[in-house]
Amino acid sequence: MASSLQRTNSRYMPLPQKLNSPHEDLSEEENVVELRQELIGSHTQEAKSFTLRGIFVGLMVGSITCFSNMYFGLQSGWISPMSMPSALMGFVFFKSISKHLDLPFSPVENVLIQSVSGGMGTMPLGCGLVGIMPALNFMLAPEEQGPIILSLWKLILWSLGLCFFGVIFAVPLRKQVIIREKLKFPSGTATAIMIETLHKKNIVAETQIIHEPVVRYGSESQTNVGGSFDSNIKAQDNWRVKIRLLGMAFVISGIYTVITYFLPILRNIPIFGSTIASTWLWALNPSPAYFGQGIIMGHTTTLHMLLGASIGWGILSPLAKYRGWAPGPVDNWESGGKGWIMWISLAIMFADSIISLGYIGLSPVVKYSYSYLPKLYNLVDESGWRGLLGTKICSHDKKGYTHVLGREDHVSSEDITLTDEEPNEPDVPLENCVKNRTVCISGVLSIVFCVLSIYISFGPLIPIYATVLAILMALLLSIMGVRALGETDLNPVSGISKLAQLLFAIFIPASNKNSVLINLVAGAISEAGALQAGDLLQDLKTGHLLGAAPDAQFWGQIIGSAVGAVVSSLIYKLYTNVYSIPGKLFQVPTGYVWISTARLVTGHGLPEMAWAWSLSAAVLFTGITLLRIIGVGKKWHPFVPSGIAVAVGMYNPPSFTLTRALGGALSWYWNVYRLKDESVLIILASGLILGEGVLSILNLILASVKVPH
Repeated sequence: MASSLQRTNSRYMPLPQKLNSPHEDLSEEENVVELRQELIGSHTQEAKSFTLRGIFVGLMVGSITCFSNMYFGLQSGWISPMSMPSALMGFVFFKSISKHLDLPFSPVENVLIQSVSGGMGTMPLGCGLVGIMPALNFMLAPEEQGPIILSLWKLILWSLGLCFFGVIFAVPLRKQVIIREKLKFPSGTATAIMIETLHKKNIVAETQIIHEPVVRYGSESQTNVGGSFDSNIKAQDNWRVKIRLLGMAFVISGIYTVITYFLPILRNIPIFGSTIASTWLWALNPSPAYFGQGIIMGHTTTLHMLLGASIGWGILSPLAKYRGWAPGPVDNWESGGKGWIMWISLAIMFADSIISLGYIGLSPVVKYSYSYLPKLYNLVDESGWRGLLGTKICSHDKKGYTHVLGREDHVSSEDITLTDEEPNEPDVPLENCVKNRTVCISGVLSIVFCVLSIYISFGPLIPIYATVLAILMALLLSIMGVRALGETDLNPVSGISKLAQLLFAIFIPASNKNSVLINLVAGAISEAGALQAGDLLQDLKTGHLLGAAPDAQFWGQIIGSAVGAVVSSLIYKLYTNVYSIPGKLFQVPTGYVWISTARLVTGHGLPEMAWAWSLSAAVLFTGITLLRIIGVGKKWHPFVPSGIAVAVGMYNPPSFTLTRALGGALSWYWNVYRLKDESVLIILASGLILGEGVLSILNLILASVKVPH
């Protein structure tokens, strides 16, 4: 996981070359457009973008990722949409029954499966079920109106209320960030290349993408492609190898998971000795899933996390105990070192988030102002204010073609002009876009539904004006998240939610007895909006490159999110009824981060000396984050610690971080020696993660019927 300012080192190869030669009498730009038009035409004729069978398979795959993400989210705050494995599993399913299909399975239908699955799989985080809800259920004090435990139907209503408005708000952003600015969205592009490779017929894609890995962490959102992706392999020889690898990794990880139910010692192996393990919590959890997470995160991020664990659990925690600042047992959130260093990690997250989001929000304004202002002045000088009012900034391509797997160079501010001419960037026909009327009506309805669902769930504890304000804040902050995702492959929803909590503390005075509760709900709304907007735009980038209809993807994500909200609520209730939460297996560290942030910004005191150390850490990482901004693209940039990664290493137990660091080391070795195409490594990691996540259902059943262990 990288800082929200870390730019991915992405390179895009030339447009896929058709086996037939391009027209020699056309210019290079015209040839590019011609090739794009022919490819989208071929995909358009293959199948519809929206099919019931695609929705059904997407929901099946999404159920797998939903269970997996709930499991890991409650354990360590980590989730991933699994876009590439979802697309691969959808492809394999239809490939296995291809002889019985009346309508061939096409790339655009594969995109639909990935969109539905991604929308469903991320709902444990999007609905606040891995952070906010545990905080409300188990950590909110009586004087803070807690604990609040929603009934199942209210929990489902709460989840449904949060799952729509972010998706709808993403639709108007598509034209700006994908068509006009051509933001790269590296993971969306990588998934598109894989889908095109799997379905390849007469297109030879010589494509390479090199970028940092991405995940959704606690509340830090990243997608699931990392390292270098080299797709120059014939699909018929490749997909069978990948699905076998996915299946083998799934089985191995699943068997390990079931074994740990009967041998729980495997989750905490005292590699440094029993005293260090029991006193300072330095142990190893050799989980294949956490190893896979480290592969996806990459060596840079996992090393930064290991640095955070070393500082927090190796230096600060013993120091706080010996100085008497945290006299309780180290694993105690209230009086122990775990709770004390959590404040340091929180300060680091605040500093990183504010600097990063400030840069992301202000840099486009500064960049475009240099281009727009002189042109506006000249336009007014030549044509008067009437000319200015009649100017079009962007409009739809009359030719009605979509942009496919081509060169995605970032558009500079000089390239975006105020003109009455139509842009030369191809796009889908208008009939395949989401209508403006649909966006307006559904947007208003989703906001009203969100307000009503929160009011019904919490009653007068959450004022209606506070919910409306939180939604508006979420819509504004999600723009920063979308831009960060498009440029760096990181959706900083953790920083966005923390910033929302900080801003909300200004509007809701600490004297309000519900201030902590309101602050938590406001943060949940902001996180949901940013997460869903980023998810859809990442998928829309994939669809844009393959010629899928945006309206099909939009409705697919709406369906996936709605079903995911219901399924996630049911899974959450299952886990909370069977397991002790928080407990040894599910420590819900992000829940403690949420409640501590709410208490901090509403004026609650910190433990002894935590304030001084937190302030020092915030100042230090303000400088470090600025240094990361300056160093983007330079060789020394990876050696500057990411604030978010360091903070995550601090608030998660070392047993998680050590295993992830080993996975990151394998990723480094693979990339340095270029063993095979990187997608093989990502599929391996995904199988390890899904195996433990899905087979944890069996452990849940064993625990519910009280099988001895």
